[in-house]
Amino acid sequence: MRLDVEDGDYYSRHFEQTDQEDRLVLNMGPQHPSTHGVLRIVLEMDGEYVMRADPVLGYIHRMHEKMGEVKNFHQYLPNMGRVDYLHALAWNQAYCLAVEKIAEVEVPRRAELLRIITTELNRISSHLLWWGAYLLDLGAFTPIMYAFEDRERIMDLLQVLTGSRLTYCYFLFGGVMKDAPAGFADEARHVVRTLRDRLPMFTALVTDNVILRKRVEDIGHIGQDMCRRYGATGPVLRGSGVPYDVRLNSPYSLYNELDFEIPAYDGCDALSRYMVRMDEMTESIKIVEQALDQLENADDGHVAKKAPNAGFTPPEGEAYGVVEGARGKIGVYVASNGDKKPYRVKLRSPSFSNLSLFADCAQGSLLADAVSILGSLDLVIPEIDR
Repeated sequence: MRLDVEDGDYYSRHFEQTDQEDRLVLNMGPQHPSTHGVLRIVLEMDGEYVMRADPVLGYIHRMHEKMGEVKNFHQYLPNMGRVDYLHALAWNQAYCLAVEKIAEVEVPRRAELLRIITTELNRISSHLLWWGAYLLDLGAFTPIMYAFEDRERIMDLLQVLTGSRLTYCYFLFGGVMKDAPAGFADEARHVVRTLRDRLPMFTALVTDNVILRKRVEDIGHIGQDMCRRYGATGPVLRGSGVPYDVRLNSPYSLYNELDFEIPAYDGCDALSRYMVRMDEMTESIKIVEQALDQLENADDGHVAKKAPNAGFTPPEGEAYGVVEGARGKIGVYVASNGDKKPYRVKLRSPSFSNLSLFADCAQGSLLADAVSILGSLDLVIPEIDR
């Protein structure tokens, strides 16, 4: 339920008769259970209705961009896994793409396929965590158990390649750190097949559940105009009917050789954003399976054929690496002045743009619906407080 705060009739019937001092200022976060990460939102409430919502940032600011100026190019690689800890490999790839453009480093085909496989598996694990946590925010406990069970399989698989379970740093300039071991492809196929078989159960248990529908249908209207004004991308934009995805609209790596769809729903509500992410897991499974099939034929054995050494110095220049993350368009701008350290690093965070529209979207909604709206944006706070 939402009140039109621009409705003059509502104001004449209510606000002219209500003293502004009767409004309640409520802190939602940073300890509130429905705000993941250290996010504080100052809410001005009129009864159960949100009249104003101001996000307050900076609680976990870690100066990632400044650190890019004091570390050499290789030393900065692990930082990318700390920007968005749920889709770390997408940030790995964006940074590597930018540096590879400046240094004109070629990536072997086998390494590109391994990048795609690991990034898409990481995308699925990110969506699974969002799915479980979002439903927990809405009062359902059981789904997060299923989500973490499936996510654990993916984390076990990625640990074999990367040595990590969360803040991955697997990509190198010019390739990846190591090749897939024997049996990896078979295990990866088993993991994604198992997940594909589970998705119909998720639909029956949750997606078609009338209780969920009442919490997300026609809640949090985000139109295409609002997306353009705030620069929203990813599932938020595709949930407003715009099928924009960097993987196809501005192809990188080998995505233009793979067959997959870009899910988009024009409902512009929390349900549409929910459905986009659920469908994206199916599409990522298709991508992983196609890349695994091609990996068998990419048997040159090279995963970093021309990778520069740890102390390499790229030439002067600047480049912008852009990829599609689980939350939207990730951009990493790198400028080099010919030194061993970047002259400038600038990060484009999709969560920052998506959060920016929350104040506009939540105005006039019920407090309970504001929780649903916030969860539907799938925010990762370290990505915002970078």
